[in-house]
Amino acid sequence: MILRPELAARVFNTPLLMHPGKLDAVLAGIGGRIVEGGIVLEGSIDAVDHVAFGNGRPLAGRIADRTGRRYDASGAPVFDMVDGVALIPIEGTLVHKGAYVGAVSGRTSYEGLQAQVLRAIRNPAVKAAVFEVDSFGGELAGSFETADMIARLSAVKPTLAILTDHALSAGYLLASAARQIIMPEHGRAGSIGVVTLHADWSAALERQGVKVTVLRAGAHKMAGNPFETLGDDVAQRMIGDLEAARQSFAGRVGRYRGTRFSAEAALGTEARDYRGADAVALGLADATGHALEAFDGFVAAINRGRLAS
Repeated sequence: MILRPELAARVFNTPLLMHPGKLDAVLAGIGGRIVEGGIVLEGSIDAVDHVAFGNGRPLAGRIADRTGRRYDASGAPVFDMVDGVALIPIEGTLVHKGAYVGAVSGRTSYEGLQAQVLRAIRNPAVKAAVFEVDSFGGELAGSFETADMIARLSAVKPTLAILTDHALSAGYLLASAARQIIMPEHGRAGSIGVVTLHADWSAALERQGVKVTVLRAGAHKMAGNPFETLGDDVAQRMIGDLEAARQSFAGRVGRYRGTRFSAEAALGTEARDYRGADAVALGLADATGHALEAFDGFVAAINRGRLAS
């Protein structure tokens, strides 16, 4: 039996704002490195083989803000600028911590995003910001704080989220904090829900003649561990935590989108995702269009003074 704790900790008993198809693809890719034989989700889920910048997709370019300060000290730009408009990519799998800016190995760090957004707020040369979004989501931790920071930017400067393909789960949460969302006709938006996985390896260990005894002080210590069957009380508590996170997700989307798409409407989707025209009709997005044309039009409008701060 193979058990890689450093990988398992990123997948199991961790709330994820991730589209189920992407989660299935992640498990297909790393499941064999976590447990021998791999891991397959039950049910008819189509795995999504999504890589940032893949298949012709355009390339977009914590505490104490250490990542941002390092960029400041080096003199390196923290984001691309086009005629006073900052271009900030939100692409690939979204992770809580990562002292880098932009997508690295198919992952974008909330820490790096926060460094960029903070500088877009502070820099008087930045007239507006465009978020280039192509993400199936990622980790819950750090997502709400990052979305709130994008909303802060949107409150003081014009912002636009341009979907070059998909904005799902945490990817949509971040996009919704921009003033407007433009998406391609056949892109998808939504998946407003939360998921976590629990692995029970007790039967596999028993077959191998291994018995793990969990000694605990405190009735709930090690609750949900992979060496014991998941009890109903623990499962219900985990589901309650997930539902609380879903309510927060929907509440933020409703706050950011206002009358266009309420928190009640977000909850009513039951984590479904929608293609371009349907997403616009529901209020998840504002229009469909070509990414490059949308960007050029936005930059031109900003520099003609047609979009007010």
